[in-house]
Amino acid sequence: MKKWISLVFLSVSLLLSGCQSAYYGAMEKVGYHKRDIMVDRVQEAKESQEEAQEQFSSALEEMQALLAFDGGDLEDAYNKAKNEYESAQAAADEVGSRIDKVEDVAEALFDEWETEIQEISKASLRRNSTNKLNETQRSYNSLVKGMRRAEAKMPPILTAMKDNMLYLKHNLNAQAIGAIKGEFNSLQSDISSLITEMNKSIAESNKFIEAMEKG
Repeated sequence: MKKWISLVFLSVSLLLSGCQSAYYGAMEKVGYHKRDIMVDRVQEAKESQEEAQEQFSSALEEMQALLAFDGGDLEDAYNKAKNEYESAQAAADEVGSRIDKVEDVAEALFDEWETEIQEISKASLRRNSTNKLNETQRSYNSLVKGMRRAEAKMPPILTAMKDNMLYLKHNLNAQAIGAIKGEFNSLQSDISSLITEMNKSIAESNKFIEAMEKG
């Protein structure tokens, strides 16, 4: 049974890999090369981080409003905070997905580049292309490390938000709200740190895109 599952997993992986290769091949035929796709995907990853920044800030604001609750519909305030938490979770998932796509096309681009360098007969051109490849890879590695570093800050924040939402779900009263107020300052600090890290990553993305477009 385990062997069968492994074979299925391998087949699916090969199929997905083949689909990606076919996609890149089809795009290249219409003049849209891996380099272009990479630039677009870095742009999309950057935009997903910007969206996540806004969403985490909104979630923090709604939680702040809930904790500062003073009369009115407590359940309505809770639902708003819960909805913003769920949107923050979706935004975090999107960030991870976009980074995965950047890594996928980068691998394909660098593999192709390395292969084609070997086909250059003139030593000086081969050397120049190798230097450019190495420079691009260094810039890319820095870019992705920054993206992943920012991404890694999101799960602990989401876990804390989820804990608060689950706790309040069955204890929706002023006393329960008071019990989690002590955690708010820490959550606020964590989100501030996340936004700072994302700003660094976004700036790195802009720098990378500019360099790639210059060629």
